[in-house]
Amino acid sequence: MLGKLIAAPSISSVSPEFDQSNRSVIDLLANWLDALGFAVEILPLPQQPHKANLIATLGQGPGGLVLAGHTDTVPFDHEQWQYDPFKLTEADNRFYGLGIADMKNFFALAIEAACSFEAQAYQHPLILLATADEESSMDGAKALVELGRPKARYAVIGEPTGLKPVHLHKGIIMEAVHIHGHAGHSSNPALGANALEGLHQVLGMLLNWRDELQQKNLDRRFAVPVPTLNLGLVSGGDNPNRICAHSQVHFDLRMLPGMHLDLLRQELDDQLRTLGHRTKLRFSRQSLCDGTPPLHTPADSPLVETLEKLTGYGSEAVAFCTEGPYLNSLGMDTVIMGPGDIAQAHQPDEYLALERINPTLEVLKALINRFCIE
Repeated sequence: MLGKLIAAPSISSVSPEFDQSNRSVIDLLANWLDALGFAVEILPLPQQPHKANLIATLGQGPGGLVLAGHTDTVPFDHEQWQYDPFKLTEADNRFYGLGIADMKNFFALAIEAACSFEAQAYQHPLILLATADEESSMDGAKALVELGRPKARYAVIGEPTGLKPVHLHKGIIMEAVHIHGHAGHSSNPALGANALEGLHQVLGMLLNWRDELQQKNLDRRFAVPVPTLNLGLVSGGDNPNRICAHSQVHFDLRMLPGMHLDLLRQELDDQLRTLGHRTKLRFSRQSLCDGTPPLHTPADSPLVETLEKLTGYGSEAVAFCTEGPYLNSLGMDTVIMGPGDIAQAHQPDEYLALERINPTLEVLKALINRFCIE
């Protein structure tokens, strides 16, 4: 299964030249799960019908457990890979391949674990969930929220955490601020309004805002215990002797649990409005993506406590984002836990250590037994 999943290209990207369908992966999973007696549903995305989510259910009744993952990978730099990205290669006690750590491995391991139990033994449903576009738009997870499915009590997403359960992660927004001025001859500043000078004001405002947010928000459960704001792109102007008419800055903001996307955007708009009152320039904000809220599953959730006992690790907080908040919004206690390492994700020669496979299988079998069989 691992070899066939790695061989199936499923890159998602905000750049159309790299973006691909995930149907080859979805169809593989659908065929395998159908043969094992799962009720399989393939759900094309409303905005991208060439891509799809998959919900496969074994057993009936209330409660139940979702084992979830995303089918897409990021693009890759072929010249930097020693191994073929689309061929599962075993070397140095590792499996190499694009998406092997992040996170195609989880589907094969979840199916293998499910095969350890007779179908009639399930007292509560086991649901295998496969999504599209986690690495780009999160459209797969958003479509599930709109659908109001799947419904279960608990969910585990097999993102790379080194088999450590994660019950908290930061959220993210990505924003652009556009500064609109007026072009003119540089010999007389009164002939225009310089958007680059406005850019200087916006950069200062953003850095001051970052300081304020970090003073007001602190969570020492995170390795970086404050919200972060990264200036990622600035541009503007076309010639030294022309007053710049337009400039822009792109940035991301990673917020802690308890901080809200809409309130942060409203606060930013208020600050830009204040800047605009002081100058002839005009300022506007553009959201570069919908954003992902923080994940917060209570530490005393039965799922968190069970995974801590099974893995031997206390639950942790991480800075990267997942589809966890979307599953939480569907009423499921959601924990992130998978055998890969985040240091391997999105890297050339991505790999999964072979020593992680059997421990992961044992944890997944115990989870299924605890929440679906007993």
